[in-house]
Amino acid sequence: MSDFTIAKVAVEKTVYHFDKAFDYLIPSELLASVKPGCRVVVPFGGANSKRQGMVLSLTSQESAGKLKFVSGLLDSVPLLSQEALRLVVWLKEHYFCTLYDAVKLLLPTGINFKIRTEYSLAAPMDAMDLEGFSELEKQMIRYLSHAGAGVDRDRLLKDMGLSTDSGVPEKLYKANVLLKSSGTVRQVGDAAQKMVRLTEEQEIHKLTPKQKSVYNILSDVGSASQKELCYFAGVTPVVVNALVSKGIAQYYDMEIYRNPYDHIQDCGPAENIVLSEEQQQAYTNVYRQYASGSGGVSLLYGVTGSGKTSVFTKLIDTVRADGRGVIVMVPEISLTPQTISLFHQRYGRDVAVFHSGLTLGERMDEWKRVRNGEALIAVGTRSAVFAPFENLGLIILDEEQEYTYKSESSPRYHARDVAKFRCAYHKALLMLSSATPSIESYYLAQNGRYSLNVLSTRYGNAVLPEVSVVDMNAEVESGNNTILSSVLHQALNENLENGRQSIILLNRRGYNTFVSCKACGHVITCPNCSISLTYHSANHRLMCHYCGYSMPLSKECPQCHEDKVRCTGYGTQRAEEQLRELLPDARILRLDTDSTMSRFAYEKKLRQFADGEYDIIIGTQMVAKGLDFENVTLVGVLSADQTLYSDDFRSYERAFDLLTQVVGRSGRGQFAGKAIIQTFTPENDIIKLAARQDYQEYYEGEIAIRKAMLYPPFSDICVVGFVGGTEAKVQGASKAFLNMLRALAQSDYPGQPMRVLNPSPALIGKVSNKYRYKLIIKCRNNTKFREMVSRLLIQFAGTREFSSVTVFADINPDSIL
Repeated sequence: MSDFTIAKVAVEKTVYHFDKAFDYLIPSELLASVKPGCRVVVPFGGANSKRQGMVLSLTSQESAGKLKFVSGLLDSVPLLSQEALRLVVWLKEHYFCTLYDAVKLLLPTGINFKIRTEYSLAAPMDAMDLEGFSELEKQMIRYLSHAGAGVDRDRLLKDMGLSTDSGVPEKLYKANVLLKSSGTVRQVGDAAQKMVRLTEEQEIHKLTPKQKSVYNILSDVGSASQKELCYFAGVTPVVVNALVSKGIAQYYDMEIYRNPYDHIQDCGPAENIVLSEEQQQAYTNVYRQYASGSGGVSLLYGVTGSGKTSVFTKLIDTVRADGRGVIVMVPEISLTPQTISLFHQRYGRDVAVFHSGLTLGERMDEWKRVRNGEALIAVGTRSAVFAPFENLGLIILDEEQEYTYKSESSPRYHARDVAKFRCAYHKALLMLSSATPSIESYYLAQNGRYSLNVLSTRYGNAVLPEVSVVDMNAEVESGNNTILSSVLHQALNENLENGRQSIILLNRRGYNTFVSCKACGHVITCPNCSISLTYHSANHRLMCHYCGYSMPLSKECPQCHEDKVRCTGYGTQRAEEQLRELLPDARILRLDTDSTMSRFAYEKKLRQFADGEYDIIIGTQMVAKGLDFENVTLVGVLSADQTLYSDDFRSYERAFDLLTQVVGRSGRGQFAGKAIIQTFTPENDIIKLAARQDYQEYYEGEIAIRKAMLYPPFSDICVVGFVGGTEAKVQGASKAFLNMLRALAQSDYPGQPMRVLNPSPALIGKVSNKYRYKLIIKCRNNTKFREMVSRLLIQFAGTREFSSVTVFADINPDSIL
């Protein structure tokens, strides 16, 4: 038997080119406690700085060699299961991230520890000889002397105006002038409630009447919170404290969960779901696939309003009755309120919620409720895919085509792919649901890789809306320069008179989308990004939607100094203003990221609209999908052309999806609906197909283009991005990487199919004063290809000439950089 137990640890704050599972010896006092899935503190690097890590596995060996010891244990029980630990390794292999970056995805942010380093003086300053120290070092010594206690490193450097990588504290520590101590601090603590229970002490004859009252309650119920005891016994906390001081009762903390939906009550028996014949057939098919225990993927494709939610809700009932976990994902936080409301009404407290609108503490507590088996259904956005179910039965990806399921920052994972991994592990079913499936998903369903169920008609008596396409060129020629065509203006008036509601889509936020000088033509752009500024009327400033830069609006041109700066283009703020002028009696609600910054703003505004407090919603794409209001009978699209002509092979797919989805918000109840699409290119086929809700014809045209151009699903795309402060360096780095790729592919991967396009500037060439280039590789995303890219990233990181340039790889991004 081997003598030494080794922990393989994923360590935080490493970089990709030297990241791996590092070996650490487990000291004898921790042998029984350290388990895979627990976090530990370890010494790292030449300076042995304290870092936290996650134990991925345990091994044993006969010799300790020069291995360092684990310094401490942070968790008494494992936080990650065996499935989660496998997923960590899978994420690193598929998305070129560090192991600990993958670990952080699986843990709620609030549960993370921070390694805190404090410095204090080793001796009183009066006893020190300060000769030979620099003025900066003397200032630090004086600062710590005045503080009189240990000071956190971050605060010390900030107060002294030093950079975070300053070596002054460490230099003074090595000179024995300072003492250094390290420890871990939890970012968000557990919420606890002060509870009271009886001890074994039974000397109650000396109790006052009030104390006896408390004693009797505790004898009956066993334990109660201090607040409850005081309420039911009619006493103050002083009485309870007296019982505790006499040893008859004792305090203890009981963990409670911070839940923003705490007002939700447990529901009675759920209403029976009545399905149409078409829905019932779809349900029977997906249930049969679930019950087979083989897992797999099923695509539920149904026109807008066809009742897809009813089909998967009935399946959720079945999976929940089996005691297995369910994850339901929606693409945007704006869709969560209606989804959460639906599930709370049916399942009560059995629902846990995961989205960025929750506080850190709330997110951590919802995660715990799932892990502890106190909730069987997790509802939320992309991060919900990591909900820690031990026995997962079903994952539903609603609006599966949406780009928000793909992370834009490292790790650049796609929730659909993570869901496939988890379903394969648990032999669970993954259901993809959409009225406009992604080209890739529909292709796989057509070819038998996914099962396919189709809902071709709306549920009940509802029918698809009547759609009109308005040529805005004719409107302009007739002298109409407002945002509303005469057709849409009249339809909105009729809807108001009939007491019906309307939704208006304009996928541009702000007031004006373009600001330029009429004298010299100069366009006002962001100094940090290669993008024009947008005027916002709410704060009378020009703002950059990429880096957040803003400046006051001035009519003086910074180029020619003429007072001829003018704003053009429409954003949601200006559209709202014009709507109020054109429809003075209408109650108008604007819904975009600017109007929903406060917590739970989405829920509040959508609830108000559902309750009839507003007649019209105008908003960006957040009003286009997933919303179901029975009284909405009119949808207007103000500028259908914006999404059609972007520099991306998915531009037509996005345009068709957006138009089809927003049109589908109309006429979902007992009233017939209509939709009006305003465009300057009415002859465009995508607009015509969206108006007809004809996905099949759109798909056949799009898949032919994809095949001819070798785009997904006929290939995978890997985008290698280069980011740096000097454009020449970034451009040079992209060319050097291409040369490395060419050499490595020819020498070690000659059979790997790929087509590589020459490096080029990104669509937005500069963001936040960082220049961006891209290299596009059409490839087959297999183990060999990912191995090659990983080797290239590691090799490139060792190139000193381009050390100032950051490089990353993104497999199948939703949009090309």
